[in-house]
Amino acid sequence: MLRNVKVDWSVILLLAPVALELLRQALGWRFGEDRLFFLHPDLRSMLWPTLLILLTTVLCVATPIKIWNNARIEHRLEEQEKLLLTARVDALASQINPHFLFNTLTSISSLIRSKPETARTVIVKLSGLLRRLLRSRDHFVTLREELESIDEYLDIELIRFGPQLKVDKQISPDTLDTIVPSMILQPLVENSIKHGFSRQVGGGRITLRSFRQNGHAVIEVEDDGSGMTEDQLSTALTDGIGLSNVNERLSVIYGAAYQLKLSSMPGIGTVIRLEIPELMSAERITA
Repeated sequence: MLRNVKVDWSVILLLAPVALELLRQALGWRFGEDRLFFLHPDLRSMLWPTLLILLTTVLCVATPIKIWNNARIEHRLEEQEKLLLTARVDALASQINPHFLFNTLTSISSLIRSKPETARTVIVKLSGLLRRLLRSRDHFVTLREELESIDEYLDIELIRFGPQLKVDKQISPDTLDTIVPSMILQPLVENSIKHGFSRQVGGGRITLRSFRQNGHAVIEVEDDGSGMTEDQLSTALTDGIGLSNVNERLSVIYGAAYQLKLSSMPGIGTVIRLEIPELMSAERITA
């Protein structure tokens, strides 16, 4: 306030009690201690007690104002951080959905001439999945709802690969009401199909697994495909869109300690594991 030569509401609030204190001092001198509570200083030392009284008045008013102002600023910063978090989650989710859509449309284009009826069925399944995504704008859903979306996605992939693609679900019933970020599993399943055994003769199996452990919900996507080498494993979370986006979403939502964990052996398969804090549907979060 002293550096900027201007009068604002905070200066007025500060000067008002000082003026009232000066008025009380003047009334005290005029009518004495019998009519008004008044600290009567000795005439020889009148200046210093009066200055101390005024300083005390200023501090008693300025300190709460400063505390309130700091609290207001902190609250606004928290609101801005929440808005930034929501914007980042929206941006990451919007990158995942077009990625999935592009891959599916590419598959449809390859089926149109050779298998037109199959292409038509895939389009119908895709429209149903997109309709579900458009109906729900929640950033968080239950694991049950997420698995329903995965079923629709797998229906599309089963049409593409036929009986070569086998899906095994080992879902613990006590995890079905766990809150998870929406569209968090589809990129993992897509990665297992694309990189796991799409080039493997004879197809393969994908296992979806969930269980509770140490206050966390653990979800694993396992394939018995071609696996990854150490070099491929070290760059799996940074190359491409699917896994990197899921990994960043976990870090943004839950903190840097929550990231995807990959384990793989060439010729045996790959396991993608994610752990999230256990939050049930009764405490559901919506954005």
